[in-house]
Amino acid sequence: MLNIFSAFIGIVTLILMIPAVFPLLGALNWLLVPMALFGALVGMMSSRNGGRNFCLLVAAFGALRLFLGGGIF
Repeated sequence: MLNIFSAFIGIVTLILMIPAVFPLLGALNWLLVPMALFGALVGMMSSRNGGRNFCLLVAAFGALRLFLGGGIF
């Protein structure tokens, strides 16, 4: 059950990251990366690891976007 909840958090975070790809909206990732990491934390409490891995992938994508935008853009 926690794995499904973790995957749901990852999907919601990924959907919310779509506008953060556009210029001047990249700072939104400062809120979304911790949200994805929270989903990974929830996924760590599960016996399966699909949701955790998905959330970590989403967090890595958001962190890469922050890095490329200089933390603001």
